[in-house]
Amino acid sequence: MKKHSPKKELILLPVLFVAILLCVAGHFLLQPNFQDSHTVEYLLAALPFALFGLVIIAFKVASKNDNQE
Repeated sequence: MKKHSPKKELILLPVLFVAILLCVAGHFLLQPNFQDSHTVEYLLAALPFALFGLVIIAFKVASKNDNQE
């Protein structure tokens, strides 16, 4: 079993914080106050794709760090 250094795992924290921010913003935008806004509707539709892009970025960073060891 490999030992993982904490520094390489801390590199992924900004990606995690952006994902958390997107989830919180999505829940905030689902309020009834924004029901009639078409811009908010498009932003909420794009939210899963943004999160999927973050997952791809996290996988690339993790695999790059794993290959450097």
